[in-house]
Amino acid sequence: MKKLTAYFFRGLLFLIPIVVTIYILYFVFSKVDQIFRFNIPGLGFLLTLVLVTTIGFLVSTFIARGAANVIDNLFRRMPIIKMIYSSIKDLVNAFVGDQKRFDRPVMVEVLPGSGVQIMGFVTRDSLENVGLAESIAVYIPQSYNFAGNVIVVPKEQVTPLEIESGKVMAFIVSGGVSGF
Repeated sequence: MKKLTAYFFRGLLFLIPIVVTIYILYFVFSKVDQIFRFNIPGLGFLLTLVLVTTIGFLVSTFIARGAANVIDNLFRRMPIIKMIYSSIKDLVNAFVGDQKRFDRPVMVEVLPGSGVQIMGFVTRDSLENVGLAESIAVYIPQSYNFAGNVIVVPKEQVTPLEIESGKVMAFIVSGGVSGF
């Protein structure tokens, strides 16, 4: 009976990520199909791929870049919208944009001498502008979440890691079960 239970849970651990991923993709693409009232399954998927790629191409051209900047400035000036828009845009750019920020993984010693350490990414080398010249900013992502915290620590409590940033992020976000 114990082996059957173990097989069942192993099956769940294998299937749940696959099923949830497929369900989310199905949900998104079926919504696109519903919006445009397509009767052909999968046409929403193709339309989404073509649309996103086309927008990426247009925003990369000199002429459309101006229009993109106008839209960007408009969203950054609207009171509540600017907070949401700026946060999302900065987070996306930190991972995949031209200004990647999570490219310097570090280990932070939480309490000196305690042996307790946290993995994160240096986001600012100097906080001199706020009177903390000997401190740096480190972003600590949360496991199984798209959130995190910025902590300010003395430079001597931070040790650079010689590991690829993507692997460190995968390690942290997965709760330490993958990435290396």
